[in-house]
Amino acid sequence: MALLFNDFRSWEQHCTATGEPLYRPVLGYEIEQKGRTEEEIWAGLARAYEVMRDAVQTGLTQDMTSRSGMVNNGAKKVAAAPVTVLSPEFQQLISRALGAKEVNSCMGRVVAAPTAGASGILPGILTTIQDLHTLDDRKIHEGLLVAAGIALIIEQNASLAGAVGGCQAETGSAAAMGAGAIVYCLGGTVEQTFAAVAITIQCMLGLICDPVAGLVEVPCIVRNASAAAIAFSSAQIAIAGVNPVIPVDQCVLALGEVGQSMETKYKETALGGLANTPRGREIEKLVLVQDVEILPDEDGE
Repeated sequence: MALLFNDFRSWEQHCTATGEPLYRPVLGYEIEQKGRTEEEIWAGLARAYEVMRDAVQTGLTQDMTSRSGMVNNGAKKVAAAPVTVLSPEFQQLISRALGAKEVNSCMGRVVAAPTAGASGILPGILTTIQDLHTLDDRKIHEGLLVAAGIALIIEQNASLAGAVGGCQAETGSAAAMGAGAIVYCLGGTVEQTFAAVAITIQCMLGLICDPVAGLVEVPCIVRNASAAAIAFSSAQIAIAGVNPVIPVDQCVLALGEVGQSMETKYKETALGGLANTPRGREIEKLVLVQDVEILPDEDGE
């Protein structure tokens, strides 16, 4: 098959008719599309999750200072904050999402899930839910497949790219992937899993992409943390049986419609929003000066 499914309804109908768990048709799609064996797919998922875990650990233990100066070990500061408004588990979630994304901004190794700009969200979510519920790696790997299926359908009917659909398309999609993975990993029904996706999209709808100085640092990093928090809250709401009212496929279409109508300056161009504030423009000038200073001279030195 050229595509997995065109929509969440078809995915749900397939699993209802066959009795397959949500991850299974995604696994079949991967095998068919990549031309790999099932064992190779599982091994690839294990490697991807290991990179995610490493990114979390790196962000919380090593120096995370970006060349622009806008990233300065925020994850470690949150993790060690003596005063907190959060539970220890919630504080851990936020610091992990921040840390993994800071690794990306400091040119470290991450998994683009679904994009590099949203690369802190799934690592923060999955490592935290694994610790909270003592889940084995196999269950997390299945959750990654479910998350991938969610991303494929969003990509078909809306977008995963900030340059196309704003930050709602990047961090919003990653949060939806994470929320669905949480519910799946905790034994939720297909209906609850897709409700989590719908609720997450409803919470993220309309978020613009406005990177200061064109760098995927501010506000991208803190949005990874907030998106992880929204994924957790959406998963909790869904697994409790709350009806999102608007079906998940219609939420995805709304995501696409909002992205299409969003002005270009709010889609990764650094022309609007926070990038267009006085301080944002000052930082942009400083970054440009730094770039000029490191350019090689005529002799290539």
